[in-house]
Amino acid sequence: MITKLNLATRPFRNRTLPYLIALLFLTFAVSGAVLSFADLRTTTAENEIAKSDIGRMEEEVKGLKGRGELIQQQLTPEQRNLLVAAHKLVANKSFGWSRLFADVESLLPGSVSVSRIGVQNIYKDGDKTKAELEFSVLSRDYQSVVAMIDNMNNSGTFQAELRGQDLQKTDSITYTEYTLRLIYTPRSGYSPAASSDVAQTQGAAQQ
Repeated sequence: MITKLNLATRPFRNRTLPYLIALLFLTFAVSGAVLSFADLRTTTAENEIAKSDIGRMEEEVKGLKGRGELIQQQLTPEQRNLLVAAHKLVANKSFGWSRLFADVESLLPGSVSVSRIGVQNIYKDGDKTKAELEFSVLSRDYQSVVAMIDNMNNSGTFQAELRGQDLQKTDSITYTEYTLRLIYTPRSGYSPAASSDVAQTQGAAQQ
């Protein structure tokens, strides 16, 4: 086996390769700096847009709050009470409003029909949820209304109190609208209705 040796006094060296490698690294560094600068500019622009959007939304929220306060100042006390009751009705999702109508229907005589149910208040009495309602019915038979009130007070679910009556006449029929104050206490042992029941019962009340 013969080993070839370079016995020259000035051995061969590749002096170009280190410069090429250094130039390649420099190119990568410059390209990375350019890309980073471009990303920085993009991020800065997005942050400015986000800040502008947040400022605009804050101004809109302030404007809506101001208009809401102005509207509330223009409401009558009755309208404010109704608004508070409506908010409580929407917020209280643990209350079974479909069960309320089922309980009312079970005590309603055939000659009496519901004309309106207005929510006055929803509150907690111990561990029970109760509702104070303004309840109106239509009937041509006063004794049926009295029997209904007795049935409600004996049910353990309602406390009924007659508040007023208004005679109504049309061309073909004469009837009376009776207004009652009800305190409704749902019976235990059933699953509360979902919030979708609220919309259904409100529609039924309006009918």
